[in-house]
Amino acid sequence: MQAFSLCPAADLGRIHGLLTDIDDTLTLDGAIAPAALQALRDLQAAGLPVIAITGRPAGWSEAFALTWPVRAIVAENGAVMLRADASNGQLRREFCQDAGTRAVNFERLRHCAADILKRVPGSVLATDSAGRLTDIAIDHSEHAHLDEAQIAAVCALMREHGLQATVSSIHINGWIGEHSKWTAAAWAVPALLNRPFDARDWLYVGDSSNDQQMFAKIPLSVGVANIARFVPQLQSLPAYVTQAERGDGFAEVARAVLAARR
Repeated sequence: MQAFSLCPAADLGRIHGLLTDIDDTLTLDGAIAPAALQALRDLQAAGLPVIAITGRPAGWSEAFALTWPVRAIVAENGAVMLRADASNGQLRREFCQDAGTRAVNFERLRHCAADILKRVPGSVLATDSAGRLTDIAIDHSEHAHLDEAQIAAVCALMREHGLQATVSSIHINGWIGEHSKWTAAAWAVPALLNRPFDARDWLYVGDSSNDQQMFAKIPLSVGVANIARFVPQLQSLPAYVTQAERGDGFAEVARAVLAARR
């Protein structure tokens, strides 16, 4: 990783928009940082679209999809796209799986969650679980704490049940299907902007191990400074890292992108 200050302005000036994680990239303790919110407004005013992609549930994300200046939020690691309908301002909810598949998967997810709670001492469901439609989440750092061995045990059980498993800065997420943050970008960009998704046209901002796929596939990738916590566990690192943490780090990226366009 290089310091983000070393990122060439020419690279920043040619991007079509930003893709970003939410927790601990835009937020602190679940609330968006004022600097990050202003950065989103500034990017929108400059005509640069921002699409947020998160492991958070659809229920948690809905209000933010309507009120934050983003084109959409793709929640539950690529499963649910939430956006304001331009014709009436109402929320549009779209899924990458059909209703029948989601119903079958929901029962498998419930069974897996119960098995984890039984077999991993100290494990608890994330407090936002009621809003989840297509995945399960175990809390490891938001309101509860699991050590590395416990996190590994949860991931192993999810995979034993046939789930995908990934670790964010606060939760361990498990889901059924091939969707991911990468497929979310490939789905959202054409749907929202009516143009093909080309990773070279976008900048991605993230902070933890569930952003690794994006760091590996998007050349212009940036970690906010608090990614330092996860660096020893990462196989794919972002190209750059900001000086500031969380939402202030995202604002640092936005300022540089906007300056490069002047």
